[in-house]
Amino acid sequence: MASTNDLKNGLVLNLDKELWSVVEFQHVKPGKGPAFVRTTLKHVLSGKVVDKTFNAGTKVETATVDKRTMQYLYQDGEDYVFMDLDNYEQIHVPGATVGDNANYLLPEAEATVALHEGVPLYIELATSVYLVVTYTEPGLQGDRSTGGTKPATVETGATVNVPLFITNGEKIKVDTRDGRYLGRS
Repeated sequence: MASTNDLKNGLVLNLDKELWSVVEFQHVKPGKGPAFVRTTLKHVLSGKVVDKTFNAGTKVETATVDKRTMQYLYQDGEDYVFMDLDNYEQIHVPGATVGDNANYLLPEAEATVALHEGVPLYIELATSVYLVVTYTEPGLQGDRSTGGTKPATVETGATVNVPLFITNGEKIKVDTRDGRYLGRS
């Protein structure tokens, strides 16, 4: 248990048996009436964002979320197998938990896996990864970097829009948050 005065960004709260992460908070002391805390909370599993107001000093239940750096090993059916780099323990993370991050996940890549009571909640990848283009249509003579874009398939199977001058076999930098092309390596 913690007080609303102890809130900070990233703290995970257990409200009505659901986990919510504090995205933003603000202590408000109006000229008239009691102080309160205005928060923006993000549901850990669904990503839903809500605004919630607490009276100052109210007790809220906190949840312990263990974030560990793990290495992705392989896919086992629908699950993704990660290995804890500290104790070499392997855990299976469901495909639904990995979500769109699977588009940028290469074997032996490191990721942060968040666990609550041994259950994987979500994974976080580095903000950008380098991937090899396995197929893209050939560019035409005169294509320049300021021109349009074309779809390219990368080694993980994801499709990324790249400039017209990118060719098969090139290594490109991709933003893992939104799948944008960031440059060549």
